[in-house]
Amino acid sequence: MSNISLHKIPVEQRDSKRTYVIVTVIMVMLIFSIYYLEISFIDMLMGLPNFIMFFFEKFLPPNAENIQRYIPAVVDTLGYAVISTYISTVLAFIFGVLISENTNKFKTVRVITRGFVSILRNIPFIIWGALLIYIFGIGGIVGVLALILVTVGFLSKSYAESIDEISKDKLEALRANGSSYFQILFHGVIPQFVPAWINWTLFAFEINVRASAVLGFVGAGGIGVLIDTNINLFKYGEAITIIAVVVMIILLTELVTNSIRKRFV
Repeated sequence: MSNISLHKIPVEQRDSKRTYVIVTVIMVMLIFSIYYLEISFIDMLMGLPNFIMFFFEKFLPPNAENIQRYIPAVVDTLGYAVISTYISTVLAFIFGVLISENTNKFKTVRVITRGFVSILRNIPFIIWGALLIYIFGIGGIVGVLALILVTVGFLSKSYAESIDEISKDKLEALRANGSSYFQILFHGVIPQFVPAWINWTLFAFEINVRASAVLGFVGAGGIGVLIDTNINLFKYGEAITIIAVVVMIILLTELVTNSIRKRFV
Protein backbone atom coordinates (compact mmCIF):
# COMPACT_ATOMS: atom_id res chain seq x y z
CA MET A 1 0.00 0.00 0.00
CA SER A 2 2.82 2.43 0.88
CA ASN A 3 4.51 1.87 -2.48
CA ILE A 4 1.25 2.54 -4.33
CA SER A 5 0.64 5.78 -2.42
CA LEU A 6 4.23 6.92 -3.03
CA HIS A 7 3.74 6.40 -6.76
CA LYS A 8 0.46 8.30 -6.74
CA ILE A 9 1.78 11.46 -5.07
CA PRO A 10 3.97 12.66 -7.97
CA VAL A 11 1.10 12.09 -10.45
CA GLU A 12 -1.31 14.13 -8.32
CA GLN A 13 1.29 16.83 -7.88
CA ARG A 14 1.85 17.00 -11.62
CA ASP A 15 -1.90 17.23 -12.27
CA SER A 16 -2.34 20.02 -9.71
CA LYS A 17 0.69 21.87 -11.10
CA ARG A 18 -0.66 21.55 -14.66
CA THR A 19 -4.05 22.86 -13.52
CA TYR A 20 -2.37 25.79 -11.76
CA VAL A 21 -0.36 26.65 -14.89
CA ILE A 22 -3.45 26.50 -17.13
CA VAL A 23 -5.48 28.72 -14.76
CA THR A 24 -2.58 31.17 -14.49
CA VAL A 25 -2.18 31.40 -18.26
CA ILE A 26 -5.92 31.98 -18.72
CA MET A 27 -5.94 34.73 -16.08
CA VAL A 28 -2.87 36.40 -17.59
CA MET A 29 -4.49 36.36 -21.05
CA LEU A 30 -7.69 37.84 -19.61
CA ILE A 31 -5.88 40.63 -17.75
CA PHE A 32 -3.70 41.41 -20.78
CA SER A 33 -6.75 41.56 -23.07
CA ILE A 34 -8.57 43.94 -20.72
CA TYR A 35 -5.49 46.14 -20.38
CA TYR A 36 -4.62 46.11 -24.10
CA LEU A 37 -8.17 46.89 -25.23
CA GLU A 38 -8.59 49.46 -22.45
CA ILE A 39 -11.87 47.93 -21.34
CA SER A 40 -13.46 49.85 -18.48
CA PHE A 41 -16.11 47.91 -16.61
CA ILE A 42 -16.94 51.07 -14.68
CA ASP A 43 -17.85 52.85 -17.92
CA MET A 44 -19.91 49.84 -18.96
CA LEU A 45 -21.87 49.91 -15.70
CA MET A 46 -22.26 53.69 -15.85
CA GLY A 47 -23.56 53.48 -19.42
CA LEU A 48 -26.06 50.71 -18.69
CA PRO A 49 -28.82 53.02 -17.36
CA ASN A 50 -28.50 55.19 -20.50
CA PHE A 51 -28.86 52.11 -22.68
CA ILE A 52 -31.96 50.97 -20.78
CA MET A 53 -33.52 54.44 -20.99
CA PHE A 54 -32.76 54.69 -24.71
CA PHE A 55 -34.27 51.26 -25.33
CA PHE A 56 -37.53 51.99 -23.48
CA GLU A 57 -37.87 55.48 -24.94
CA LYS A 58 -37.08 54.65 -28.58
CA PHE A 59 -37.95 50.99 -29.15
CA LEU A 60 -41.12 50.74 -27.08
CA PRO A 61 -43.96 50.44 -27.79
CA PRO A 62 -43.49 48.25 -30.88
CA ASN A 63 -45.04 49.42 -34.12
CA ALA A 64 -46.85 46.55 -35.87
CA GLU A 65 -48.76 48.60 -38.44
CA ASN A 66 -46.73 47.26 -41.37
CA ILE A 67 -46.32 43.69 -40.13
CA GLN A 68 -47.85 42.27 -43.32
CA ARG A 69 -44.97 43.76 -45.29
CA TYR A 70 -42.53 41.58 -43.34
CA ILE A 71 -44.01 38.29 -44.57
CA PRO A 72 -42.07 38.20 -47.90
CA ALA A 73 -38.82 38.88 -46.01
CA VAL A 74 -39.65 36.11 -43.53
CA VAL A 75 -40.25 33.70 -46.43
CA ASP A 76 -36.96 34.81 -48.02
CA THR A 77 -35.09 34.19 -44.77
CA LEU A 78 -36.50 30.69 -44.38
CA GLY A 79 -35.94 30.02 -48.07
CA TYR A 80 -32.25 30.90 -47.80
CA ALA A 81 -31.90 28.53 -44.84
CA VAL A 82 -33.71 25.67 -46.62
CA ILE A 83 -31.81 25.99 -49.91
CA SER A 84 -28.39 26.43 -48.30
CA THR A 85 -28.92 23.53 -45.89
CA TYR A 86 -30.16 21.20 -48.64
CA ILE A 87 -27.26 21.90 -51.01
CA SER A 88 -24.72 21.89 -48.16
CA THR A 89 -25.93 18.49 -46.97
CA VAL A 90 -25.17 16.89 -50.33
CA LEU A 91 -21.76 18.52 -50.72
CA ALA A 92 -20.81 17.96 -47.08
CA PHE A 93 -21.58 14.25 -47.29
CA ILE A 94 -19.18 13.92 -50.23
CA PHE A 95 -16.47 15.84 -48.36
CA GLY A 96 -17.17 13.91 -45.16
CA VAL A 97 -16.67 10.61 -46.99
CA LEU A 98 -13.37 11.92 -48.38
CA ILE A 99 -12.19 13.07 -44.94
CA SER A 100 -13.13 9.98 -42.91
CA GLU A 101 -10.62 7.18 -42.51
CA ASN A 102 -13.46 4.64 -42.62
CA THR A 103 -14.35 5.61 -46.19
CA ASN A 104 -11.10 6.97 -47.62
CA LYS A 105 -7.77 5.21 -47.20
CA PHE A 106 -5.81 7.79 -49.23
CA LYS A 107 -4.17 10.05 -46.66
CA THR A 108 -3.18 12.74 -49.17
CA VAL A 109 -6.78 13.17 -50.34
CA ARG A 110 -7.98 13.29 -46.73
CA VAL A 111 -5.48 15.99 -45.77
CA ILE A 112 -6.20 18.17 -48.82
CA THR A 113 -9.96 17.87 -48.36
CA ARG A 114 -9.72 18.56 -44.64
CA GLY A 115 -7.63 21.68 -45.33
CA PHE A 116 -10.14 22.97 -47.88
CA VAL A 117 -13.04 22.34 -45.51
CA SER A 118 -11.19 24.09 -42.67
CA ILE A 119 -10.84 27.23 -44.80
CA LEU A 120 -14.57 27.26 -45.51
CA ARG A 121 -15.45 26.64 -41.88
CA ASN A 122 -13.11 29.19 -40.31
CA ILE A 123 -14.20 32.20 -42.37
CA PRO A 124 -17.36 33.63 -40.72
CA PHE A 125 -20.49 33.77 -42.85
CA ILE A 126 -20.73 37.55 -42.45
CA ILE A 127 -17.29 37.91 -44.08
CA TRP A 128 -18.27 35.54 -46.90
CA GLY A 129 -21.35 37.69 -47.43
CA ALA A 130 -19.34 40.91 -47.54
CA LEU A 131 -16.87 39.38 -50.03
CA LEU A 132 -19.55 37.89 -52.29
CA ILE A 133 -21.38 41.20 -52.56
CA TYR A 134 -18.42 42.56 -54.54
CA ILE A 135 -18.83 39.70 -57.01
CA PHE A 136 -22.61 39.28 -57.32
CA GLY A 137 -23.90 42.57 -55.96
CA ILE A 138 -26.68 42.97 -53.41
CA GLY A 139 -29.24 40.17 -53.52
CA GLY A 140 -30.40 36.82 -52.25
CA ILE A 141 -27.78 34.80 -54.15
CA VAL A 142 -25.14 36.30 -51.86
CA GLY A 143 -26.93 35.08 -48.75
CA VAL A 144 -27.42 31.59 -50.15
CA LEU A 145 -23.80 31.21 -51.27
CA ALA A 146 -22.40 32.57 -48.00
CA LEU A 147 -24.50 30.12 -46.00
CA ILE A 148 -23.56 27.23 -48.28
CA LEU A 149 -19.83 27.88 -47.95
CA VAL A 150 -19.90 28.03 -44.15
CA THR A 151 -22.39 25.18 -43.74
CA VAL A 152 -20.40 22.88 -46.02
CA GLY A 153 -17.36 23.47 -43.82
CA PHE A 154 -19.28 22.84 -40.62
CA LEU A 155 -21.20 19.77 -41.80
CA SER A 156 -18.25 18.16 -43.59
CA LYS A 157 -16.24 18.04 -40.37
CA SER A 158 -19.25 16.90 -38.35
CA TYR A 159 -20.20 14.21 -40.87
CA ALA A 160 -16.61 12.95 -41.06
CA GLU A 161 -16.37 12.63 -37.28
CA SER A 162 -19.68 10.75 -37.17
CA ILE A 163 -18.54 8.38 -39.94
CA ASP A 164 -15.29 7.77 -38.04
CA GLU A 165 -17.34 6.74 -34.99
CA ILE A 166 -19.16 4.03 -36.96
CA SER A 167 -18.37 0.51 -35.82
CA LYS A 168 -15.71 -1.01 -38.04
CA ASP A 169 -16.88 -4.59 -37.43
CA LYS A 170 -19.68 -4.48 -40.00
CA LEU A 171 -17.45 -2.70 -42.51
CA GLU A 172 -14.73 -5.32 -42.10
CA ALA A 173 -17.31 -8.09 -42.50
CA LEU A 174 -18.51 -6.56 -45.77
CA ARG A 175 -14.93 -6.23 -47.02
CA ALA A 176 -14.23 -9.85 -46.07
CA ASN A 177 -17.23 -10.94 -48.14
CA GLY A 178 -15.83 -9.18 -51.18
CA SER A 179 -18.21 -6.20 -51.21
CA SER A 180 -17.31 -3.29 -53.45
CA TYR A 181 -16.59 0.20 -52.14
CA PHE A 182 -20.08 1.49 -52.94
CA GLN A 183 -21.71 -1.62 -51.45
CA ILE A 184 -19.83 -0.95 -48.22
CA LEU A 185 -20.81 2.71 -48.39
CA PHE A 186 -24.53 2.13 -48.98
CA HIS A 187 -25.01 -1.00 -46.86
CA GLY A 188 -22.44 -0.45 -44.11
CA VAL A 189 -21.77 3.25 -43.64
CA ILE A 190 -25.00 5.08 -44.52
CA PRO A 191 -27.42 2.98 -42.40
CA GLN A 192 -25.32 3.62 -39.30
CA PHE A 193 -24.73 7.26 -40.26
CA VAL A 194 -28.38 8.29 -40.77
CA PRO A 195 -29.17 9.25 -37.11
CA ALA A 196 -26.08 11.48 -36.92
CA TRP A 197 -26.89 12.88 -40.36
CA ILE A 198 -30.39 13.91 -39.24
CA ASN A 199 -29.10 15.42 -36.02
CA TRP A 200 -26.30 17.48 -37.60
CA THR A 201 -28.46 18.60 -40.54
CA LEU A 202 -31.23 19.87 -38.28
CA PHE A 203 -28.67 21.67 -36.16
CA ALA A 204 -27.20 23.29 -39.28
CA PHE A 205 -30.67 24.38 -40.37
CA GLU A 206 -31.23 26.12 -37.02
CA ILE A 207 -27.91 27.94 -37.41
CA ASN A 208 -28.76 28.94 -40.98
CA VAL A 209 -32.11 30.44 -39.95
CA ARG A 210 -30.30 32.69 -37.47
CA ALA A 211 -27.49 33.46 -39.90
CA SER A 212 -29.83 34.31 -42.78
CA ALA A 213 -31.42 37.00 -40.62
CA VAL A 214 -28.01 38.50 -39.80
CA LEU A 215 -26.80 38.41 -43.42
CA GLY A 216 -29.32 41.08 -44.29
CA PHE A 217 -27.11 43.61 -42.53
CA VAL A 218 -24.53 43.28 -45.32
CA GLY A 219 -27.14 43.49 -48.06
CA ALA A 220 -27.60 39.76 -48.62
CA GLY A 221 -31.39 39.88 -48.45
CA GLY A 222 -33.82 38.47 -45.93
CA ILE A 223 -35.45 40.04 -42.92
CA GLY A 224 -32.16 41.49 -41.67
CA VAL A 225 -32.41 44.15 -44.41
CA LEU A 226 -35.63 45.43 -42.85
CA ILE A 227 -34.05 45.64 -39.41
CA ASP A 228 -31.07 47.54 -40.75
CA THR A 229 -33.22 49.88 -42.87
CA ASN A 230 -35.61 50.77 -40.05
CA ILE A 231 -32.80 51.42 -37.58
CA ASN A 232 -31.05 53.69 -40.10
CA LEU A 233 -34.33 55.55 -40.63
CA PHE A 234 -34.80 55.83 -36.83
CA LYS A 235 -37.98 53.75 -37.01
CA TYR A 236 -37.12 51.92 -33.81
CA GLY A 237 -40.70 50.79 -33.12
CA GLU A 238 -40.82 48.89 -36.41
CA ALA A 239 -37.29 47.57 -35.88
CA ILE A 240 -38.16 45.99 -32.52
CA THR A 241 -41.26 44.43 -34.08
CA ILE A 242 -39.14 42.83 -36.80
CA ILE A 243 -36.63 41.62 -34.20
CA ALA A 244 -39.52 40.03 -32.29
CA VAL A 245 -40.62 38.31 -35.52
CA VAL A 246 -37.06 36.98 -35.98
CA VAL A 247 -37.03 35.63 -32.42
CA MET A 248 -40.38 33.89 -33.00
CA ILE A 249 -39.09 32.35 -36.24
CA ILE A 250 -36.00 31.02 -34.46
CA LEU A 251 -38.02 29.62 -31.55
CA LEU A 252 -40.51 27.99 -33.92
CA THR A 253 -37.63 26.51 -35.94
CA GLU A 254 -36.09 25.05 -32.79
CA LEU A 255 -39.47 23.60 -31.76
CA VAL A 256 -39.97 21.92 -35.13
CA THR A 257 -36.41 20.58 -35.40
CA ASN A 258 -36.47 19.25 -31.83
CA SER A 259 -39.71 17.43 -32.59
CA ILE A 260 -38.18 15.87 -35.70
CA ARG A 261 -35.02 15.01 -33.80
CA LYS A 262 -36.94 13.21 -31.05
CA ARG A 263 -38.94 11.26 -33.61
CA PHE A 264 -36.11 10.04 -35.83
CA VAL A 265 -32.91 10.18 -33.78
